[in-house]
Amino acid sequence: MANSISTTSKKNHLKTPIDTHEKAHAFSAGFEMISRFNAATRQGLADDNILLSLYNLYEQLSIQDKLLNIDDNITITTGFDTGSRAPTAGTIGLVLSNNQDQPVTLASVTPNCNQKPLIIDRMQPTALIIGTLDSANEIIAIDNLDDAVMIAQHLIADNVTLLVCLDSLLFNSTVKHFAEAYPVTIFTTIDKKDKVCKPLAGCNVKAVITVFDLLTQLDNYSTYASILADDDTSIIDLQAEIWGEPEPLANDPSQPTPYPIEAFKGLLKNVVQAVAHYSQVPDAMAGQCVLGALAHMGQRFIDAPMGHGHMPTSLMLITEGESGSGKTQAMGLTHFKIKEYERQQYTNYLDDVSTWESDKASLKGKEQATFIDENPKPKNPKTLFDDATIEPILDRFISGEMTNASWTTDEAGQFFNGHTMTGDTAGSALSALTKLWSDGEVSRLRSQKSAYATPQTDAHNVRMTLLLQGQRVVLEQALTDPLMNGQGFLARALIACPPDLRGKRVWDNPQRRNDSPYDNPDLIEFWARCHALLDPLPASQPNDSTGTPQRIKMQWANQQAEQTFYQHMQAIENRQANGQTLEYLKAYASRMAENASRIAALMAFFDGRKVITTDDITRAFMLVEYSTAERLRYLDATPTGEQNDSEKLSSWLVDKARGKNPPMLNRTDAYNGAPKPMRKNNKLLQNELDNLESMGHIRQVQDGKKRVIYINPKLFI
Repeated sequence: MANSISTTSKKNHLKTPIDTHEKAHAFSAGFEMISRFNAATRQGLADDNILLSLYNLYEQLSIQDKLLNIDDNITITTGFDTGSRAPTAGTIGLVLSNNQDQPVTLASVTPNCNQKPLIIDRMQPTALIIGTLDSANEIIAIDNLDDAVMIAQHLIADNVTLLVCLDSLLFNSTVKHFAEAYPVTIFTTIDKKDKVCKPLAGCNVKAVITVFDLLTQLDNYSTYASILADDDTSIIDLQAEIWGEPEPLANDPSQPTPYPIEAFKGLLKNVVQAVAHYSQVPDAMAGQCVLGALAHMGQRFIDAPMGHGHMPTSLMLITEGESGSGKTQAMGLTHFKIKEYERQQYTNYLDDVSTWESDKASLKGKEQATFIDENPKPKNPKTLFDDATIEPILDRFISGEMTNASWTTDEAGQFFNGHTMTGDTAGSALSALTKLWSDGEVSRLRSQKSAYATPQTDAHNVRMTLLLQGQRVVLEQALTDPLMNGQGFLARALIACPPDLRGKRVWDNPQRRNDSPYDNPDLIEFWARCHALLDPLPASQPNDSTGTPQRIKMQWANQQAEQTFYQHMQAIENRQANGQTLEYLKAYASRMAENASRIAALMAFFDGRKVITTDDITRAFMLVEYSTAERLRYLDATPTGEQNDSEKLSSWLVDKARGKNPPMLNRTDAYNGAPKPMRKNNKLLQNELDNLESMGHIRQVQDGKKRVIYINPKLFI
């Protein structure tokens, strides 16, 4: 077994670095699983046509042990189903490998059965490889086993290797993974071009667009060469598709900051886009609502890493949206399961109270007193508030009625213009909220002579998220209020002021009207995950037998992830110096890293992980940077009238790369020759290069030991 694995793993053409710890772990786990089972025999395939054809292909290619006889159920060790036993006994195992051709996991296939293959580890991108993973071969990705086997029979002599993704939902992530190491070819038809190609734009992928699908043409005696040469066939380099229109760099406070939708990925990205589509709201509003839902659910399960300790994952989110702009609809979709769960819990509570009152009324004297002592009156389970004052919520924390809550409203005036925030107690209320956000603690001392006297004064390890959406007339006063800024309340908030889409929405399209969000597969999957978090199995409850919260301490996946976090933190620190962009926004800047860690932790946990990767924290900082840019725009804090550093650097790069094909420049040349103050200032130069990349002006690529800057060709037009 070991010999066959090392034989198929001898090639290594990886062009981008990957985490060696994760790679070693995946290889070790895959090797351990595979080594438990013997190679499948022809007789063991039970005359299954596809499996027999696959067996014959591997024999022709002299590749061994890709089909195994699974004689036992396998325990799942990753993802949401960790610990459960998969019903794999008596099936055939297909060895799935990563882009290093190392075995990572198995797919269980039942011969002569129409059920989809059961992939044991869905968390890591893998494929069944038919052929040799070698840069000398053309590597074609196919999204189902049956087609792949039949295509392989046609192309086995054409120096082609097939990557078979056994679940079409994982196709894009699988292609992206292998494209990090090799050029990958995909096939699609004209009618599916956009759906197939758009998710892979910017990847090292070649898309072959044909009138008829590849297998149909091969079955009708077309050769691979003739298909590629056909006049109706078009071939698109998807890596070149990454260049969109470069965004303007000039400071314009009237223009909303572009929302970084790429900060979300996978299911969450699809959910943000689905909510924006069905509610006809900007991506930013949908994204804020999704973050609010993640925080409401996740804060009871996890804490985020910060320094040598951990902190709550609660968020404060403030979104501007006028009346009728779709705030209610967006929140209705992201919080659909949360509100449904709250309603059911409240119904159960009323039933419990009724039963408790009846039981109490049936007893008298000492028996009744004993009953009350042993059976406390049921507590109201409400945790989602939209119209309240701060004090009663704090009291419920202190009394132990709840440990997690969120104030979620599309009428932010109820919060900002309520009695608490407009009266003499505003300062103490804001102080309580900031302490709750930072430490998860509440302290509230009442007079022991008052009608509300109670010996309880403190609550620890409690969580509160704020999702406040309101009109500009409400938010403008709040965002410029000296007390709210001075107390640090707004410094902790993630702010979004997206464009108003009223006047641009579509209501008279029958197809749009008939497209129900409640039939959308991404929203359905999102709601299913929400339900699992809201009503977890007993073993997954985020508290001990006494009800005390026992939250998971999220960790960095590795040293690289942690270092990436602190590099971003350092860059933010540098931007607070005199003359830099955050000079007058130091209070906000000081909280940017904390918010990024919280967001990354929530996203990772929602994906079923307990560690935060480099990718997680990088994407989280995109959302934090967006919020800070919106805050700067709201305050008009960026000086205008002259060319800023980003504009200077972009113009210089365009001038120096003019006439080159492709237009590119070594980073060393930029370091030595860029306009001041970037010249020979590595940190400042890198900040501006990162900004230009986020605005679509450049791409930074590692080429061996060199770092190369590619300039958007559209800047030369």
